[in-house]
Amino acid sequence: MLCSFQAAEGDTVPNGVMKVETLSRREREKLRQRQEMLNAALQLFTEKGYHNVSMHEIAGKAEFAIGTLYKFFRNKEDLYRALVLEQSDKFHVVLATAIGEPEDEIEKLNNYIRVKGEFFRDNYAMIRIYFAESHGLSFNLMAGLDAELRERYERFLAILASVFEGAMKRKRFRRIAEPYHLAVALDSMVNAFLFLWLTKPDRLHGPEVPGAILDIFSKALISS
Repeated sequence: MLCSFQAAEGDTVPNGVMKVETLSRREREKLRQRQEMLNAALQLFTEKGYHNVSMHEIAGKAEFAIGTLYKFFRNKEDLYRALVLEQSDKFHVVLATAIGEPEDEIEKLNNYIRVKGEFFRDNYAMIRIYFAESHGLSFNLMAGLDAELRERYERFLAILASVFEGAMKRKRFRRIAEPYHLAVALDSMVNAFLFLWLTKPDRLHGPEVPGAILDIFSKALISS
């Protein structure tokens, strides 16, 4: 996940993430410590669930004094929020990059589905924690967190919708629906396939996912 420290003016990358090479040695050390704390929290949340982990356990797992942990995070909710938002930033940067690389729209969509599948597989522990624990977290935490995640998600949907819009302008795709609606439909379909793949691998093999989804969409979209 990408760090959410604020960068000096002129040293930002997408979503305000600081370029590590612009940091001082002391700042890099703080960044390393913060990441170790987040990694420890993720491992404990995965093993025991959010509600069954204390800040003292996280500090012990990361091998820091509890006071040091509290210098970085006000409480467990603050740490959880940072963990989820960091993963979200990483997720959307990876997907935006995957979509932006190829020229052909079908290849863009294929790249998006493939890379999203790889991210789900490699970060399944965090994804499972978020969906399993989100309903049990405090209303105030989830209200603020959901709003921030929604903002990131809307930015990504705009990028995905632009792929459909561009293909429609070039007469590559038929305008069977608004680009934004197609982006929502495709993303929802991918999520459904990926959760089936991850939770019931006997029903669906990972390599089948991109081809199956693209086949469904291409039959309706591609102009003859």
